[in-house]
Amino acid sequence: MRYAIGVEYDGGDFRGWQRLTQPGVRDEATVQGVLETALSSVADARIDTVCAGRTDAGVHARCQVAHFDSEAGRDLRAWTLGATTRLPPAVSVTWCRPVAEDFSARFSAVARRYRYRILNRQVRPALARQWLSWHWRPLQADAMHRAAQALLGEHDFGAFRSSECEASHARRELQHIAVGREGDVVTIDVQANAFLHHMVRNIVGSLLEVGAGARGEDWIGELLAGRDRRLAGPTAPATGLVFLGPLYPAVHGLPDEVTLA
Repeated sequence: MRYAIGVEYDGGDFRGWQRLTQPGVRDEATVQGVLETALSSVADARIDTVCAGRTDAGVHARCQVAHFDSEAGRDLRAWTLGATTRLPPAVSVTWCRPVAEDFSARFSAVARRYRYRILNRQVRPALARQWLSWHWRPLQADAMHRAAQALLGEHDFGAFRSSECEASHARRELQHIAVGREGDVVTIDVQANAFLHHMVRNIVGSLLEVGAGARGEDWIGELLAGRDRRLAGPTAPATGLVFLGPLYPAVHGLPDEVTLA
């Protein structure tokens, strides 16, 4: 039987999603490592997972989706509550659904969504600091939003790609990007068919240059066309970035939060 699960986690104490194979790195260091250990305990057999999108060290997830196969006769409650009781407090399995054998958490997803939140005031945050980035210079969110619209559509996003990115090409379709402000918090929502390594954080780093008045609004479009990472803004901190989750066609029967409307 193949199952899909929703996973919520605070990535602050983890070295990212992906289980690491370097000598001396324990399973407890990654989200995948602790999740597979918990699921394997429930199944009383080894469980391997595949996720919708790997997150970096320090990045959080509101609804990561993963799938796994198991012959163990466990009900859905056992997979959710049983696994969660075996997980550290920073990780929870929020739901579980049986899915078709050809379902893939990675390849069946048609979109992925991220949110980046910035506390924009002179004083650094004390509360909720693990879920907020901080920028003390005043930011013009409206200018950031207008500049970001140049990124919509299918493009080569080489200007916003990490040098460590392992993707075979940099072409992606950015489906939605919006920048808004509520009080002292500036929020950037991004949706694409897929993302490159550090792509969201590199976009945010460049938009901060526009928001602070160091660059004009046309600069983002120029960066995109130039495809030169060296000319773009710095990589924004992982703190503040949340993977909201992927989106799947309704045929897979997953919860509304990860299903296309």
